[in-house]
Amino acid sequence: MGRTIYKSLPDMSLARKRVDAPLLIKEDIKVSERVRSFAQGKTYLIKTFGCQANVRDEEIMAGYLEIAGFVKSGDENAADIVIINTCAVRENAEEKVYGMIGSFKALSKNNPDFILGICGCMMQEVGVAEQIMKRYPFVNLIFGTHNVSKILDLVDEHLARHKDLVDVKSFSGDIVENLPSSRLDHCKAYVNITYGCDKFCTYCIVPYTRGRERSRSVEEIVNECRQLVEDGYQEITLLGQNVNSYGKDLKNGTSFAEILRKVAELGIPRLRFMTSHPWDFTDEMLDVIASYPNIMKCIHLPVQSGSSEVLRLMGRRYSREDYLDLVKRIKTKIPGCAITTDIIVGFPNETTEQFEETLTLCKEVVYDAAFTFIYSPRRGTPAASIADNVSSEEKHERFIRLTKVIEEGVIYHATQMVGKTYDVLVDGPSKKNSDLLSGYTESGKLVHFKGPAYLKGCIVSVKINESHTFSMIGELVDDPLIAFAKQAKKELLNEPALKAFIDAKEKLLADKELNELKKQIVSLQKQMTVALRDGEDSSYEEFKAAYLEAKEKYDTHPLVLNYLAYQEDAASLLEQAKEILS
Repeated sequence: MGRTIYKSLPDMSLARKRVDAPLLIKEDIKVSERVRSFAQGKTYLIKTFGCQANVRDEEIMAGYLEIAGFVKSGDENAADIVIINTCAVRENAEEKVYGMIGSFKALSKNNPDFILGICGCMMQEVGVAEQIMKRYPFVNLIFGTHNVSKILDLVDEHLARHKDLVDVKSFSGDIVENLPSSRLDHCKAYVNITYGCDKFCTYCIVPYTRGRERSRSVEEIVNECRQLVEDGYQEITLLGQNVNSYGKDLKNGTSFAEILRKVAELGIPRLRFMTSHPWDFTDEMLDVIASYPNIMKCIHLPVQSGSSEVLRLMGRRYSREDYLDLVKRIKTKIPGCAITTDIIVGFPNETTEQFEETLTLCKEVVYDAAFTFIYSPRRGTPAASIADNVSSEEKHERFIRLTKVIEEGVIYHATQMVGKTYDVLVDGPSKKNSDLLSGYTESGKLVHFKGPAYLKGCIVSVKINESHTFSMIGELVDDPLIAFAKQAKKELLNEPALKAFIDAKEKLLADKELNELKKQIVSLQKQMTVALRDGEDSSYEEFKAAYLEAKEKYDTHPLVLNYLAYQEDAASLLEQAKEILS
């Protein structure tokens, strides 16, 4: 018998099908005793390629593994279970995956308990899973984007049957809620609001690898974001393959503008979203973005080409004129808004004139940044079957010309920043120079500056002194300790104990009965004083008895008792904060 069990394999025709409504699954996580026993004392490692959606998948898989008892590995050469989370959008990403798979051959040979799993978008491509199992017989698990929530079940089956498993489903997709998560960042968080895509651009593999478009409920999204705010996160990025088409499949009038508004009103300091499609960008969205200061004025707006004819062949559903009109509306409604984009060079049979149209569009928009790519055919997409008359040399030449035009825009915007002060969310020490801190402005510009490590996760004011085009050098405007104290105050106000105390105090102060009792107590105190001064002993005793009765009634009132209890918890919390600050 073979050592590999093929439970399911990708089928692009199945991936295209739409169902009336996706299945909504409330995850009830159960860990088998076999997996829990196996996980004891073992570590895991996840290596992720690709977009933010893949990063979010990594966090969810890590959540499952940690619930089972695995501990995140700090050494990739010693992990007991390794998951390679793949991307299918670009060919070079696939080449890196194959190289990484090979690097774990020795670990598989030396550790009899070692498990190597490959998952993600690349596995959803027809023929890839079989090729990997043939070339790399030490791979134990292959699963797709729709099987992320089944990772522990697959591990359990592998252990039970002593077989390697391939389980890559192709279908329109479900919505799974109550997913576990081990966040990779303590101050920035990704939140999925939609899965999949219905656009089917002719060059794009995503609708086949991620399924059809399906929106999470407003309540689930808002609840997840509310918890992140309560946990002290500084930035949320709402994710979707086409984030601004949110709600179309729900057919209940819900829109992305509504989601933006509801999440912004939760009080998250910074709110971002990606990726938006020009076809679905509404004026309602622009009005909401303009209205809320905590929605970052930075919009990623992929154009892909500046030629209307190429856009038609790409299936993008808008023209050059439509796109430029949208850019004009963005700049009018949101002055100073940063605009970034994606551009493909060398789409099959792109003419010189069509490429020149892309250059002129870029010069007109003046992008803050752009991700530029040479067209890479994805097997199974319509564009992959088009005979192409543009040589590789010509595509590379165009790519170089395009990057120069893009760089001119980046330089222009960077130059405008010098001498001005911006709020920067601190990520931590710079990856290239540990003596500096790094963080991003509202417009997504990377800034390096000197400051203490404890500012990580704080939003600080930084004056820009130098432009290095793609990053900036600045200096802290405020005293770092003051900046840290301000951040600590915000986080303290989000602490449940302090929030409960503030709520109890507000209820106490607003209660009419208690306010009347307080006035009565004060009045009786004054009457007692006057009676004692005038030697009116009987009146004094009468007022004293009334005073004690009112005081007893006040002190034993449930709102007062709640207030005092929460005050004790809050005092303990503030004492801890005092020790940290000192």
